[in-house]
Amino acid sequence: MKELLEAIVKPLVEHPEEVIITQVDRESSILLELHVAKTDMGKVIGKQGRIAKAIRTVMKAAANKDGQKVIVEITEE
Repeated sequence: MKELLEAIVKPLVEHPEEVIITQVDRESSILLELHVAKTDMGKVIGKQGRIAKAIRTVMKAAANKDGQKVIVEITEE
């Protein structure tokens, strides 16, 4: 899951070296905390949150295929 999120986000941002993804496994779900540079927040979130919503949709579909549940939280460094 972590690798998929990284593959989606790194091409979107200007500072891919500052992309940090932390995976926390819970009983019934996986929490992915996405940390990006402050200047890249707009690129990851997009207009009216459309890119963030698309990222979450893709991640949920991939997790659902494996019978899991995923939560993506986006924060800035």
